[in-house]
Amino acid sequence: MTLYETAGSLGLVLAVGFLIGLQRQQTMAVEPHSRGLFVGGIRTFPLIALAGAISAMLARAYGVWIVAISLAALGVLVAIAYFDDVKHNRDRGMTSETAFVITFLLGVLALSPDVLKENRLLIVGGLGVAATALLSLKDALHDWAAKVSKEDIYATVKFLVVAVIVLPLLPTDPVWELSPRKIGLMITMIAGIGFAGYVAFRVLGAGRGMALTGLLGGLVSSTAVTLSLSGRAKEHPQIAPACAGGILLAWTVMFVRVVVVVALIHRDLAKALAVPLLAAAAAGGVFTLLVYRGLKDSSGGKSIKISNPFSLWSAIKFGALFTAVLVLSRFAVKWFGGSGLIAIGAIAGATDVDAVSLSAARFVGDGVGMRVAMISILVACGSNTIVKAAMAWVLGGAALGKRLLPAVGAMGVAAGVGALLT
Repeated sequence: MTLYETAGSLGLVLAVGFLIGLQRQQTMAVEPHSRGLFVGGIRTFPLIALAGAISAMLARAYGVWIVAISLAALGVLVAIAYFDDVKHNRDRGMTSETAFVITFLLGVLALSPDVLKENRLLIVGGLGVAATALLSLKDALHDWAAKVSKEDIYATVKFLVVAVIVLPLLPTDPVWELSPRKIGLMITMIAGIGFAGYVAFRVLGAGRGMALTGLLGGLVSSTAVTLSLSGRAKEHPQIAPACAGGILLAWTVMFVRVVVVVALIHRDLAKALAVPLLAAAAAGGVFTLLVYRGLKDSSGGKSIKISNPFSLWSAIKFGALFTAVLVLSRFAVKWFGGSGLIAIGAIAGATDVDAVSLSAARFVGDGVGMRVAMISILVACGSNTIVKAAMAWVLGGAALGKRLLPAVGAMGVAAGVGALLT
């Protein structure tokens, strides 16, 4: 390392130590119980970072054992502080002690050019900022953790098992002209989109209004939002307009979600679908604004409950449906041509738009033209919207259905005009 590189690295080390030390200094000011025998603040942490940097420079001449001895000495101080806390019944946790070790190791890393030859300083700075953020967000993280249920944790672990362990193990060779790996990838992708929407729903809360319910719930399942809010409108007629707005917003998000899902498989098809589907979304957005205009936010005294969208059973059901749609679509195209795929879209789209969209995108160029695939997806979206409107009318009553019917017509006209323009 040149003199300028060494000076820049030491400057970064001091800056990182100063940043972490400033955060710990403020924590001690507002939490006196966090003080113990070995505490550090705006001076101690930069010194610890500097000690790590110096040990790394000495290690180049005398060996890596210099770093080991320095880290062991720091560990002795941390151990003394821990046992002193136990002796005096101070329950401070291990946050500060862990921050000491991290700060020391960041100092070592900054002055170790052989460990990371490229972007070393950028990584050290990023890790320092990340550590400071974790230390600063204590209350927010604790509040969020309190909202997480055991069912959420189990569902998250199941999703990660499928995405990280099961998916890479699926064979890539086709079985009956179907690739298990590709089917697993589609399942994981759809589950991931719904899972992300559910996480946002739980973090931001569901009781803040029908608009938030529709916006985030549409990422999880627009059908679930329709069923939930229709029941609410039936139970509390005074909030039926707000429920109608939430349902319309969920449908609007569904159109946008289909474009995103298709874009992950076939970008050109997504571009062709963007005009009609986003036109339908725009029409839905306009009617949503008209419904909410002049209304006060109301939750009807309850929160919408949407369960975690990922479970092994739901993944199996979607995988079976997706596989069935793939097989039926292949036979339909073989026997009836493009009209067969469109018919599949109308039938299967009534229950699940994603399965039809993914299947149509897969068949583009494999016996199916872009126009046919586009029409089948639009038909599936139309079929799905009509079925949800019927659900809302039956479950929510005629008052709710009449508010949704003009929007359904407007979205259909917008999508049709967009398709013609495309």
